[in-house]
Amino acid sequence: MKVFVTGGSGFIGGKLIEALRADGDEVRGLARSDAAAEAVGARGAEPVHGDLGDRAALQAAAAGCELAFHCAAKVEDSGPWPEFERVNVGGTANVSAACAAAGVRRLVHVSTEAVLIAGEPLVQVDETAPRRPDSPAPYPRSKALAEEAVLAASGIERVIARPRFVWGAGDATLLPQIAAMIRSGRFAWIGGGRHLTDTTHVRNVVHGLRLAAQRGRDGEIYFVTDAEPVVFREFASELIRTQGLEPPNRSIPAPLAGALAAGMETAWRILPLPGTPPLSRFAVWVGSQECTIDISKARRDLGYEPVASRADGLAELRAAG
Repeated sequence: MKVFVTGGSGFIGGKLIEALRADGDEVRGLARSDAAAEAVGARGAEPVHGDLGDRAALQAAAAGCELAFHCAAKVEDSGPWPEFERVNVGGTANVSAACAAAGVRRLVHVSTEAVLIAGEPLVQVDETAPRRPDSPAPYPRSKALAEEAVLAASGIERVIARPRFVWGAGDATLLPQIAAMIRSGRFAWIGGGRHLTDTTHVRNVVHGLRLAAQRGRDGEIYFVTDAEPVVFREFASELIRTQGLEPPNRSIPAPLAGALAAGMETAWRILPLPGTPPLSRFAVWVGSQECTIDISKARRDLGYEPVASRADGLAELRAAG
């Protein structure tokens, strides 16, 4: 079939394009720059120049496609709210409306467990847990509002998939950032880092997205993960070792880290200071609070089971490093 993908130059979107093309689907990938167009084309899709703010360009790109996947997003710990709102909220509303106007049958939106995060641990949560558009952190807040924009769309089937802690070979953001912090001596565990967390290998994300497209029910949300939680520090240490680095033992108390992050975010907002704060509240929450997820709904409705094991994923990272 013909498929439209946003965010195809990124980690999840790129892997998704490769999987779709391997099955013979015709794919168009939104590209907002020449570099993005080159990346989309290298993965086998037809690059279509456009921006999430240009609804007419989005509609033209989606025309003739039966299915769309919205993978593009601003994924950062912190930063000015207007940019999160423009990309994650307004961009998602534009994609939803453009795909509906173009006659796309179904839109699969890539969301995140972060839509539930506002400073408290998440313990065995499922899709009935309330979104937190009131979160003080801009990323969770914007992704919660993005989900609401998708579900408010009419004239198109909408399915939402929520992976947690996406990892794997090809990640150009999370693991490289951690490795850079270790090399510069800026890395420390928060509160010891011995809480439980769920994770999702990128191949499992792609598998879940495709099942959502095939079997998901209109208007429904599905969590997809690696199925078994791990101790955050133990798993993060394994990730770090794939880069030829040894994780440090240094740790700072979670309350202290939270206070420092709140103070930094306030200073960066009021002064304002260039760039983003070295530590954010969202990073403190992820680094110190349990996040375990019940994927029973995806198993029941989609027939979802992980296709990539943690052992295989770590072996791939070691080979790639």
